[in-house]
Amino acid sequence: MKEWITGRNPVYECLRVERRHFFKLLINKSSSAKGRMEDILKIAQRKQISVEAVDKNVLSKIAEHHQGIALETSVYPYTDINAILDRVEQSKNPMFILVIDQIQDMQNLGTLIRSAEIFGVHGMIIPARRAAGITPAVVNASSGASEHLLITQMNINQAIDELKQKGAWVVGLDMDDSAESLEEINLDGSLAVVVGSEGHGLRRLVREKCDHIAYIPMMGKVASLNAAVAGSIALYRAAVNRKINS
Repeated sequence: MKEWITGRNPVYECLRVERRHFFKLLINKSSSAKGRMEDILKIAQRKQISVEAVDKNVLSKIAEHHQGIALETSVYPYTDINAILDRVEQSKNPMFILVIDQIQDMQNLGTLIRSAEIFGVHGMIIPARRAAGITPAVVNASSGASEHLLITQMNINQAIDELKQKGAWVVGLDMDDSAESLEEINLDGSLAVVVGSEGHGLRRLVREKCDHIAYIPMMGKVASLNAAVAGSIALYRAAVNRKINS
């Protein structure tokens, strides 16, 4: 199967990481070969990818916000949990995993992927069903960070069990009377952060498997944080704690 990746940063990261097969690159014939576009064309030439200059309306039929470029590729290359665990071992750092429990919004998923890659997460686990997958829209929302991050699709409860067997503490993000402040939880060592869905938070079984349920203290009048924002804050705090205590 094939799909189109659009946007200059997502296309650049796809080409740079080279985890996919590439078939064809379309560029707006009115675009100048400067900046990121120049970088993309150099990589395409080096990899001997077919490049076609086309009218803007051709690209607009592929995606609305194409930024003058579209890359035809194979579909996103999911990995498995063993590859993520291998990366943990190779890094010689404590495990740092992001687990997503049924995020539906593609923009939220893309934001979490981008945050996970930036803050040094070893890998990410998403459900195989009833949740957003790694589509071209998610690649775009992540600004291409998805191409760097190892992501697997599997049953979330089984994934948490495997991570705990490998020594991970599991911290789920939610808000209720039983939740602890994120500031009071030790985020050092092997860690899996679990982010629930936008509307319902963590599912009951997933919640029960967590070692801690954490909330992010807020000072404003808004009732809660967006799932992607909350997850990003938790990943940042964990990354800072791990750096300070390494």
